[in-house]
Amino acid sequence: MTEQYKMPEGFLWGGAVAAHQLEGGWQEGGKGVSIADVMTSGDKDHPRRVTDGVKQGEVYPNHWGIDFYHRYPGDVELFAELGFKCFRTSIAWTRIFPNGDEDEPNEAGLKFYDDLFDDLLKHDIQPVITLSHFEMPYHLVTEYGGWTNKKLIGFFTKFAETVFKRYKGKVKYWMTFNEINNQTTWDSPHHLLQDSAIKVEEGTPGMEEMMYQAAHNEVVASAKVVQLGHQIDPEYQIGAMIAMCPIYPLTANPKDIMMAERAMQTRYWFGDVQANGEYPSWLPKYWERNNIHVDVTDEDRKTLMDGRVDYVGFSYYMSFTTKATDDNPDYVYTESKDLVDNPYVEKSDWGWQIDPVGLRYSMNWMNDRWHKPLFIVENGFGAYDKKENDGSVHDDYRVKYFHDHILEMEKAVALDGVDLIGYTPWGCIDLVSASTGEMAKRYGFIYVDEDDLGHGSLERSKKDSFAWYQNVIKTNGAEL
Repeated sequence: MTEQYKMPEGFLWGGAVAAHQLEGGWQEGGKGVSIADVMTSGDKDHPRRVTDGVKQGEVYPNHWGIDFYHRYPGDVELFAELGFKCFRTSIAWTRIFPNGDEDEPNEAGLKFYDDLFDDLLKHDIQPVITLSHFEMPYHLVTEYGGWTNKKLIGFFTKFAETVFKRYKGKVKYWMTFNEINNQTTWDSPHHLLQDSAIKVEEGTPGMEEMMYQAAHNEVVASAKVVQLGHQIDPEYQIGAMIAMCPIYPLTANPKDIMMAERAMQTRYWFGDVQANGEYPSWLPKYWERNNIHVDVTDEDRKTLMDGRVDYVGFSYYMSFTTKATDDNPDYVYTESKDLVDNPYVEKSDWGWQIDPVGLRYSMNWMNDRWHKPLFIVENGFGAYDKKENDGSVHDDYRVKYFHDHILEMEKAVALDGVDLIGYTPWGCIDLVSASTGEMAKRYGFIYVDEDDLGHGSLERSKKDSFAWYQNVIKTNGAEL
């Protein structure tokens, strides 16, 4: 018999997207070029490329997304039919400040989000807004060197202040940087651009130091924004956003245990700083041993302590596994080479480990470490969906994924006492995949008729999972 739990009253069920993956309209309303606009299409076997500006003949799927920019009223109607209590999206920085360093904001961009938020609120759906979600102004990359430059702290603070003041009374829940800790994969030019706004070639000397300086400037900017937001509206709840992939030891060998511990420390120090207000003790020692120089001032340290986040938002898709090796006596964790397969879990078509229990484990781990309310702002299953001749999509595999994960989420709340604000599955409507640039990697409860090249009617239709999730929300999680 399936265990039954129910979420607390006021729990925020909803769905999650990002502006650059669904809005389209990449040059409309005065919008500038973002880093997402120079990323080409790819697939699970061919990584996305970053071009030097927008080039003729290249395919940039973020340019069109799913045309949410023009079609959002119909999509919001579908979200309301699902029963959403909240909807997580981002504000495209380049709609507000096209280059990122302007003196005055772009009114057309501000009005677009006014209209979107008003439409959501009309349907009793709370906006949950990320300030920076992989869509930095490209101009800040080419002219300033991205987040290695402390000037970006001021640009980001100005952007945040503008939208905090504009949408006061419309938005309560905010997050600063999406999946800020993906910079852990610092040897990947894709991740350095996406997360640090640094454009370099693979193998460029000093990439790790660049990442740490960029990340430091980002956590300082986040702390400043938290303080600023609370001054503008004490009711604002401003959170961090962490990509949570717990890292298990492959075996009970003490060396594997130590390797997994250092891997977790390496991947989640971002949360330590944003939630606890200070760097963990191991990290400055690591910098010292590896001759990594990061400009951290006493003023920065005070800012970090005074600007701790109100909650921790996080994504959860999968778990990782690692093991120790003889050539790594200091247990240095390099994510691109130190992960191994876990023999106890299945994988998706994209090689992502499917581990529902890992969600409950992660919630307990974060609760014990950061002592903040949590908010699951991404969780989902990318899969190849087949649309039948009658228009239906039978995605029982997605229903199973969500059933198993929501059940573990409910156990963490009901049995373990974790304080959880809400749950917003990723890509509640099909959109462009951030990792591969595909439409074929579908996540949504709502099917969008569009292929990887942007061809299709863009018609929206309900998958089988739509009715299933609708009932989950209706019963507040009691019926899975």
